Amino acid sequence: MIDIIKKHIADFSASNWNDYKAACAPDMVYEELATNTRVQSADEYLKAVQKWKRAFPDAKGNITRATASGDQVVVEVLWEGTQSGPLEGPMGAIPPTNKRVRVNAVIVNTIKNGKISESRHFFDMLSLLTQMGVAPMAGTGAQQPGKGDGQPSQRRP
Repeated sequence: MIDIIKKHIADFSASNWNDYKAACAPDMVYEELATNTRVQSADEYLKAVQKWKRAFPDAKGNITRATASGDQVVVEVLWEGTQSGPLEGPMGAIPPTNKRVRVNAVIVNTIKNGKISESRHFFDMLSLLTQMGVAPMAGTGAQQPGKGDGQPSQRRP
């Protein structure tokens, strides 16, 4: 079952959309918790992930760890790519930043009858947006260079 997910990630990386969709049950459920996305068909799932590939045309996923138990396959993935296209989101599109990003993710998959029937994708959206230069740096009181008021931060214990 791990091989199904390994090929699925490789098909995403290669933009092999026919095989990518063929790995999914027609009524599969996909959840992307960082973006509050939930879709309930292979067609809608394909649309949801293709928006990422349009924003990051060179996006590649590298599985760093995988485990399977019963009908579940859990993978840790390192996603890498350059945001050279607009990233569509609920607040509108983020124009290309041409920044390279690296984001770790965990994907919990359910396989039934040799097809992906459910996929839940967890990743750190703040880290992604920070690397793109469109969000404040993560951490307590941190600001992007040049964005502060010139005064030292007042940290409290």
